[in-house]
Amino acid sequence: MRAGRRPGGHGFGAPEAPSAPRPDTPWGRISGTVLAYIALTKPRVIELLLVATIPAMLLADRGNVDLVLILSTLFGGWMGAASANSLNCVVDADIDKVMKRTARRPLARQAVPTRNAFVFGMVLGIASFAWLWWRANLLAGALVVATIAFYVLVYTMVLKRRTWQNVVWGGAAGCMPVMVGWAAVTGSLSWEPIVLFLVIFFWTPPHTWALAMRYKEDYKAAGVPMLPVIATEQHVTKQILIYTWATVLATLVLVPAAGVVYAAVAVLAGAWFVFIAHQLYNSVRGGASVKPLKLFLQSNNYLAVVCLGLAVDSVLDLPTIASYL
Repeated sequence: MRAGRRPGGHGFGAPEAPSAPRPDTPWGRISGTVLAYIALTKPRVIELLLVATIPAMLLADRGNVDLVLILSTLFGGWMGAASANSLNCVVDADIDKVMKRTARRPLARQAVPTRNAFVFGMVLGIASFAWLWWRANLLAGALVVATIAFYVLVYTMVLKRRTWQNVVWGGAAGCMPVMVGWAAVTGSLSWEPIVLFLVIFFWTPPHTWALAMRYKEDYKAAGVPMLPVIATEQHVTKQILIYTWATVLATLVLVPAAGVVYAAVAVLAGAWFVFIAHQLYNSVRGGASVKPLKLFLQSNNYLAVVCLGLAVDSVLDLPTIASYL
């Protein structure tokens, strides 16, 4: 969800970027090891997961901003997601070596011993549970543990290599941050976080399948039955379209609990997201050049915009749509 080019490019008169530490020096070896452990956690994936936690917490405590609780929950959620991703790297090390997209991951290139990565992941998981129990409540901590267990044991070890519906049901793990955030504020669950859960649940397949269309040869070589590997492009883009519509409709279910800001954002962003999905589907039907990465990237932007709209709406605490009905 970061836009623009990375800083540090060389232009006329720009200072030269500092050189990376040499790997054959003590500092180079230390920094290389630290970066390898950071890479195990898949920081870019975590960024996407945590962005949905904030609006869920703000909606749960509409009109108030408990910055300390938000930051504490984000830190606990980060450790939980880092734990799940690190353990995922341990289980998937064999296929990561085969796929070009993942060949540079730490275990695939043996930058971190497998045992160390396992211990690292477990310690992060235990720390996440303890932190959230201490700073929030037991329910928030328990939900994080359930998320880690589901992602590693159900998705990674069972679903991923056995069925094309791997990201459909396995994607439930990525929906849990909204439940954790709500639980951290209220100590309970309600229909609103369930709707937010469904928004991300329906959003995950089109987001993931669009990327898999681009890298389907990688998945095929690794023996992972992603939908683009086993189905035609027309079937895949049709499924993407169906799930995109389901995502947008799910966001509209939340409208009565929010104000006009979220309602406007959900409608306008939803129309834009559906339009992009129709473009991809129609390009396949018409035999035109297919650009699935466009939908993949724009799906990130869509989720970010919807989450931002909900966060702003919750902070402003305008009258809810339900109050007008």
